[in-house]
Amino acid sequence: MPQKPDSVTLEHARQHHVGRLLHRAARAYNILALDKLHQRGHTTLSLAHTNLLPYLDTGGTRIVTLAERAGMTKQAAGQLVTELEKGGYVQRHPDPDDGRATRVQFTAAGWHYLLDAQTIKQEIEAEYRAALGQPLWEELNTALRRLVGEDPPL
Repeated sequence: MPQKPDSVTLEHARQHHVGRLLHRAARAYNILALDKLHQRGHTTLSLAHTNLLPYLDTGGTRIVTLAERAGMTKQAAGQLVTELEKGGYVQRHPDPDDGRATRVQFTAAGWHYLLDAQTIKQEIEAEYRAALGQPLWEELNTALRRLVGEDPPL
């Protein structure tokens, strides 16, 4: 049986690794983006909403597909869609391919959110590029693409 490490060593190992850094960086990005969205008037959106919306195709998506893509239950996705409906960002419509299914689509306010989100992404990337410098920014993007299995752009 392996020897039990002391709690300080174990806690340090749990908190200081690349997975934790990637998680913290993603969370910091998401919080910054949400703050900028709130500044642009999207005050009803939460991190949970902004973590679901990227999985909604511009042509609409079934809730079950949203749930699968976001890694959550259908019930959780349905609850977030209900909240987004109340906020005016999405609407449910019958799925033209399956009369029993519902398709979630962006409303005019949802499209406004999408445009604001694109502007915010560009702003944050410019801030990160300025903080890191262009060469390190490009290396970071290349490294992250390799880690997730995407081919870096030529």
